[in-house]
Formats: sequence, structure tokens, C-alpha cells
Amino acid sequence: MPKYASLVDVRKDFQNPQELTSIWGDIRADLEEFDADLTDTYAVLGEYDFLVIMDAPERDAAYQAGIALERHGLDAQTMEILPTEQLAQVVEDV
Repeated sequence: MPKYASLVDVRKDFQNPQELTSIWGDIRADLEEFDADLTDTYAVLGEYDFLVIMDAPERDAAYQAGIALERHGLDAQTMEILPTEQLAQVVEDV
């Protein structure tokens, strides 16, 4: 199943850090509606606030999952990712 990464910025004002961390269960449930599986989330120091890794069966499901992130007050830049081992196979004949 293809993997996708979302670089996420928080755009909504949350009352406190606990409220922000509490949304991940709701996000996981929303993504499952679109057949996307939230595999990992990371807090990020730097330009973005979070990194979200998910599996989705197809690009349309990844788009829908990205929109679901937006509904929770998050700006998400979602892209397909490829393990470097798989990249080596893809470029082998180049």
C-alpha cells in the first residue's frame, strides 16, 4: 500500500497543549473513513508543527485524508513517499 507524508501546521487556536494532542484519535477515525491508516505522527521542531505518516490504497484516499486533516484546524501538505530501498529498484534501469 502506498505511503504518504503530511507536513502539518496548526492554524486553529487550541486552548492548551492537551486539547491539541487530544485531536489525534478523532483524526485517526476520520482517516479510516477514507481507507487511510494513520501509521505515525511526530511533533517537529522547525518550519512545521507535525509530520503525519499514513498508508492509503490510492491517491484519491490520500487526498481525502489530507482534507480530513484540514477539517481539524491543520494545514497539511501531503505527498507520496517511497522507501529508499524501493527507489533503488525504480531507478535501477535509468
